Amino acid sequence: MAAGISAVGWAIIAATTATSLYSANQSSKNSKKALAQQESAQSEAKQAALAQEKAADEASNMQNMKSPDTGAMMSAAMMSGKSGVSGTMLTGAQGVEKDKLNTKRSTLLGQ
Repeated sequence: MAAGISAVGWAIIAATTATSLYSANQSSKNSKKALAQQESAQSEAKQAALAQEKAADEASNMQNMKSPDTGAMMSAAMMSGKSGVSGTMLTGAQGVEKDKLNTKRSTLLGQ
């Protein structure tokens, strides 16, 4: 009869071990699934935060938009017109000398 109890004991130990292994395997799967969900949630939160930051920056830029001072530009243009002949930054007030314009070639495109 001791052998019968021993076999039942071994069966109980085997069943308990199998149940424990199954439970550990399920726990591992559940923790991997939870980790993946947490990483996904963090990624979504980061994207939302970046979008919100960009929207706030754009709103701030719209609020602080600069406009040109047309009055000062017109005043500067009128003052330069009163000073006489004006040149460009490239030529100056005297313009380009005539001999600099002549390339002394009679062919097209310098050939």
